[in-house]
Amino acid sequence: MPRQKPHAQKGALRGLIRDLCHWMQALFHKKIGWADFFWVDFAVPTPTLPRMHRLVLLVPAISFLALLTGKTQDTPKVVAPTAPDAAAMSVIFQPPLTALDRLPRSAEDQAKVDLGRHLYYEKRLSSNNKIACNSCHLLDKYGVDGLDFSLGVPGKPVGRNSPTVYNAFFHIAQFWDGRAPTVEEQAKGPILAGKEMGMPSAAAVVAKLKGIPEYAPLFKKAFPRDDDAVTYMNVGTAIGAFERNLVTPGRFDDFLAGKPSALTAKEQKGLKTFVTVGCVTCHTGPLVGGNSYQKLGLVKPWPNQTDPGRSAIVGNDAFKMFFKVPSLRNIEKTGPYFHDSSAKTLEEAVAKMAKHQLGRELTGEQRGDIVSFLKSLTGKIPTKYIKKRPF
Repeated sequence: MPRQKPHAQKGALRGLIRDLCHWMQALFHKKIGWADFFWVDFAVPTPTLPRMHRLVLLVPAISFLALLTGKTQDTPKVVAPTAPDAAAMSVIFQPPLTALDRLPRSAEDQAKVDLGRHLYYEKRLSSNNKIACNSCHLLDKYGVDGLDFSLGVPGKPVGRNSPTVYNAFFHIAQFWDGRAPTVEEQAKGPILAGKEMGMPSAAAVVAKLKGIPEYAPLFKKAFPRDDDAVTYMNVGTAIGAFERNLVTPGRFDDFLAGKPSALTAKEQKGLKTFVTVGCVTCHTGPLVGGNSYQKLGLVKPWPNQTDPGRSAIVGNDAFKMFFKVPSLRNIEKTGPYFHDSSAKTLEEAVAKMAKHQLGRELTGEQRGDIVSFLKSLTGKIPTKYIKKRPF
């Protein structure tokens, strides 16, 4: 076939578009069927395109547009599959949590737990003898103090909201930026932080503990093979041993274990909404979060950009505004929310997450349903285990 001139090509294109529109309209109104394509004479003003060439071009084009309109005659309309029920969706959060506070332990392990409990409540671990771990992470208040920012030794607010210690040892790492890999390492941080408990050095902590007569035998019982048991590393190890039993199973775990009636119909509806709108992009697993890092403001920039997040830890600006995804266990009891305490209520927190992480504006019904589900994640505090003991 000889090469067409530009004006002939334009004429062919106009004819093709005309035919396409004509047949698309006829197909849309069901005046023709697909069989007609095998008999029709695709006429154009000038024979610049062979008939078979036009057929090859027109059929896939019209097929594609017809599929977009959903008006094809030969193919039945596809019906979206029914979404799985809440019980089926629960696989995303398996396995259920189990209480650990009453498990049998060796005498040595029990001694570590008992020492850790004493140290957790010990205000003398601070420079002014007024602040303990429990001052900011109140165990009878679901592990938080309810403040936007806890007050340290200088009496000034710290830089970030204090997260709960309950279930924390399950997390991928500790602190909002993940700078401590374990609860044992985390426990040693605030004691030496100038704006928190304010002790000048690890050596000063050890000297202070050695000056309290009750502690020497407790450390020796917990660390019997150490020549010098009172060390700063052992302080962290003991507090970590205590925190590793701070687990709060609840109704949601009964649901995960196969008891659908453990959640109300509204809570189950909220669970389905939580899954289908995309919250499980980050909040999965037994803790409903706590197992990954994510950029805060993934879709829409977070309003408060002053805290660089994880980038300051890893030394890479690519991780700016990345924070540990918080666990949503006991979330009803642990407000205010986010590292900057920028949401005071669960409803506000849900709306902000949808907007900034998912790029969605949820309806009032959707927000209400999700909040109902989130409230079902409140567990039971191990009251006997956390009770402060005398020396």
